[in-house]
Amino acid sequence: MNKIHMNGPVVLIRGAGEQASGVGWALAKAGFRVVMTEVANPLMVRWPVCFGTAIEEGRWQVEGITACRAESAASDCQAAWQAGEIPVLVDPNLEMLSVVKPLILVDAIMAKKNLGTKRGMAPMTIGLGPGFTAGDDVDIVIETNRGHNLGRIIYSGSAQPNTGIPGEIKGISKDRVVYSTKTGVFRAKRDIGDQVLAGDCLGEIDDGIQTANVVTLIDGVLRGLLRTNTPISANVKIGDIDPRGQEEYCWTISEKARALGAAVLLSILESGLISPLRGNE
Repeated sequence: MNKIHMNGPVVLIRGAGEQASGVGWALAKAGFRVVMTEVANPLMVRWPVCFGTAIEEGRWQVEGITACRAESAASDCQAAWQAGEIPVLVDPNLEMLSVVKPLILVDAIMAKKNLGTKRGMAPMTIGLGPGFTAGDDVDIVIETNRGHNLGRIIYSGSAQPNTGIPGEIKGISKDRVVYSTKTGVFRAKRDIGDQVLAGDCLGEIDDGIQTANVVTLIDGVLRGLLRTNTPISANVKIGDIDPRGQEEYCWTISEKARALGAAVLLSILESGLISPLRGNE
């Protein structure tokens, strides 16, 4: 694969989890100088396809594009772009915003609420999912709910409200996602990519007094699982079971993340803020 040439406008993406990484991947492929921000210890169930994994690993690749942990926005970002890589900063409060000076800011934290993004932080601001209102706190909102309107570009108003129910895959919704039952330390007993059956133990949560097993309710492939020895709170997403059972889906960007990446790219091009960029081969 040829080196990715990142010489276009700077795009700052808040968040470096699964959906944010789909957006970052699409924009990097299009030639934008992408920089992503994260918290110091991000909780990522599908960490193999998250650029935020670079926070712990130092460097991480998703479908041919590499992200690297950056300590300094002033020097490390430029070096990363020259190498064709996405820098990831530990900067959840955007303290380095004035140094990065993005033309476009994308809030892809997927928190179901606005954690501080405002119009004026960049010439163009985009919010993914519920919690944002186009024309108010951001310029554009992208629909993130699975279904007919996934990836819809919203120029006025908000995305669909958070249902609290995971989208259906092969007719299965909430049972495909595994949540923690208490606060403690999660220890994995299975690996992403494993084929599992209903009732199988995926790991355990140790609260310092006793341990509780974490089990799957359905058959499928273990598409996502928190890394072992991760401290968690109660009712936190721990695992993701894909009932389609295709192991290759564990290591590639999901259809949802690809749709969101395409929608963000289209919204930027439609804005007229920039000229179309030369793509990467």
